[in-house]
Amino acid sequence: MEIATARSHNPKRKRDATSPPPPYSNGETTTEEIDLSLLDAIEKSQSLSKSQPIETLDPKTLKKLILSFERKYKENIESRLKYPDQPEKFADSEIDLHNELHKLKILSSAPELYPDLINLNTIPSVLSLLSHENTDIAIDVIQLLQDLTDEDVVEMSNENEEESMKALVNTLIENNVLELLVQNLQRLSDSDDQDEMAAVYNTLATVENMIEVEPKVAEMICEKTRVLKWLLGKLKVREFDSNKQYAAEILSILLQNSEANQKKLGQMNGVDVVLQAVAMYKSKDPKSGDEEEMVENLFDCLCCLLMPLENKERFVKAEGVELMIIIIKQKKLAYGSAIRALDFAMTNYPPACERFVDVLGLKTAFAAFMGKIPMSKKNKKERYQEELEERVISLIASLFGGILRGSRRERLLSKFVENECEKIDRLMELYIRYSDRVKEETKRMDELELDDLEMDADERYNRKLESGLYTLQSIAIILGHLWCSEHPRMRARIELLLKQQKLTKSDVKDILLEYHDNIGDLDGPEEKERVQARVLKFISAFELS
Repeated sequence: MEIATARSHNPKRKRDATSPPPPYSNGETTTEEIDLSLLDAIEKSQSLSKSQPIETLDPKTLKKLILSFERKYKENIESRLKYPDQPEKFADSEIDLHNELHKLKILSSAPELYPDLINLNTIPSVLSLLSHENTDIAIDVIQLLQDLTDEDVVEMSNENEEESMKALVNTLIENNVLELLVQNLQRLSDSDDQDEMAAVYNTLATVENMIEVEPKVAEMICEKTRVLKWLLGKLKVREFDSNKQYAAEILSILLQNSEANQKKLGQMNGVDVVLQAVAMYKSKDPKSGDEEEMVENLFDCLCCLLMPLENKERFVKAEGVELMIIIIKQKKLAYGSAIRALDFAMTNYPPACERFVDVLGLKTAFAAFMGKIPMSKKNKKERYQEELEERVISLIASLFGGILRGSRRERLLSKFVENECEKIDRLMELYIRYSDRVKEETKRMDELELDDLEMDADERYNRKLESGLYTLQSIAIILGHLWCSEHPRMRARIELLLKQQKLTKSDVKDILLEYHDNIGDLDGPEEKERVQARVLKFISAFELS
């Protein structure tokens, strides 16, 4: 459609913090060599710490914990400096340090003490351990950070706890946590060790936690680190595992609502990498629910990438239009996601619309428009079918907005004449359905106002958009394009169907007028004026004929 509107993405998934991440080898078990003596030592130390429970947490207890940690931290540094080539001489101090880090996890149960933790100036010491030579210690720190920053530790109704969490995250940022986490990712990624792979997962969870607390982290981490390069590298791996799944999710979060990140990833050949990742599913379906979620996240990434104009160009050059059409034709699980990606690509970008027509995409699009969609468990869900329906309508509106003349325009218009104007019949069927929904919502709001629940004009308009007004406006714009073609059969069919529903052209004109009056300037004042002029042309055409 003429005005780009980004649909909201899926909300953050809730994870059970007490459960380990999913398997990392696609269900195949691997035999790992384990240092049993070290494992025994750690288990003994953990059982000892459990037998000595920590007293009720308060500022005094916190100070004891921190002093104990700082003491073991310094002892470990001294032991390593004194006996650099004799691991057995600093092994005990390493285990002690591990235990102290484990004890600090209890702080997540008392976020109100985070300001005290900050004031004790122990954050720099904790973060320095992310670079510890023993990766097990770095892993302990990652687990600690994940626990401390988990949004579930804060009661949403408690403003003091929320502020404490924000203070912690900002202190972590000031002490270079983003740079240290991403540097550590590379070290952990080079290993096949299951614990280290789990630490990669937990690192990504920590990043997600911090973004939830401070959204600015999404752009900061991309500015200060090479996290985008690392994430793209994960997407290039052909085998599916939970870290690839999570990498796709984190990437979609980083791209969401950040034009700077979208442009930066585009410059890093990100469009091509994401296209290659989704291409693996052009003729096959994901094997599990987790893999299915990853594919959805990959398409979320693609749709975010397709918002800046320069990335639309990269998409067309990389034959993204052709790939999406292939995916649609294969009628696999990614069918609806491919239509969504095309809608983003063709919004306000004529070259994508032209390519779509040139590679025979009209037949594919109009099959979906007529309701001929592949059926599966997911597709049978009513809301899925409605979302797909709305996407196809938006896509066709984008085609009309991007192809204004020539043989391509004639091919597009001819689709509404073939088979005795069945596409116009379908269009009017959808018009009536969405019009009824908007009328019902308007009536509901009027009744609320009678009960003294007043709403301002913006709130009323937004509620109407949510009830289906956006799609109704798209349909009205398509009708405007058809009417302005001055094709006698099209005009006659539209008038007949309106009359059958006891409607007139004035009803369509009113929808267009409301759309005209609410067009924003998100794409700049020039684009706003261009779209308003086009809508006024439709309104005038309905008035004069």
